Amino acid sequence: MDAERGLGYETTRADHHSGHGAGKAMILQTIFFYIFAAVTVASAFMVISSRNPVHSVLFLILAFFNSAGLFLLLGAEFLAMILVVVYVGAVAVLFLFVVMMLDVDFAELRQGALQYLPVGGLIGLVLLIELLLVLGSWVIAPDVSAQATAPIPPISETTNIAAIGDLLYTRFVYFFQAAGLILLVAMIGAIVLTLRHKEGVKRQDISQQVARTREQAVEIKKVPSRTGI
Repeated sequence: MDAERGLGYETTRADHHSGHGAGKAMILQTIFFYIFAAVTVASAFMVISSRNPVHSVLFLILAFFNSAGLFLLLGAEFLAMILVVVYVGAVAVLFLFVVMMLDVDFAELRQGALQYLPVGGLIGLVLLIELLLVLGSWVIAPDVSAQATAPIPPISETTNIAAIGDLLYTRFVYFFQAAGLILLVAMIGAIVLTLRHKEGVKRQDISQQVARTREQAVEIKKVPSRTGI
C-alpha cells in the first residue's frame, strides 16, 4: 500500500512538473511571438516612412527576418527558410544594390508622388472598409469567431514539405498553375521590354561584319580641296 501511494505521489509530481514545463514553453512562445510581430510591424512602418531608400531596404530585410521567425513559431520551418533565401537573399539584396548603384533623384520622385495621393487614399479607404466588415462579421456571427479560435487539431507525422506539396498539387493545383503562368508572362514581358529597338541607337550585326568582303570594308572617297567630308 505504501509503495502504491509512493508511486502515485511520484506520478502526480512528474505530471505536475511536465505541465509546469509545458506552461513555461507556451509563455516563452507567446513572448517571442509578440516580439517578432512588434518588430515586423515597426520595420514595415519604417520601410514606408524612412527618407533614405537604403534604410528602407534594410528595414525591409529586418521585416523579412522577423516574419521568418513567426513562421518558425508556427512550425512552418520550410516557409521560413524559403522566405529568408528568396526574399532576403535575392529580392531585398537586389533592391539594395539597385538603390545604391543607380543615381536616382528621390526628392523629385517624392514631389511627383503627390499626384497619386487620391488613389492611395481610395485604396486605404477600401482596406478600412474590408477590415470593418471582418470585425462586424465577428460581432454579428459569433460562430465565425468560435471556429477561428478553435484549437488546432494534432498534426500527423507528415513533414512540413510533404504537407505543402500535398496541398499545392491536389487542392490548389489550378491556383499553382495560374501563378506559374503569371510568372511566365512577367518573364516574357521583361524580355520583350529589354529587346525592343529604339531609334537612334547604334547596334552591331555580327553576321554582317563577318560576311563583308575587302571591297565592302574599305571605302575610298575623293574629297575636294578646302572642303569637309
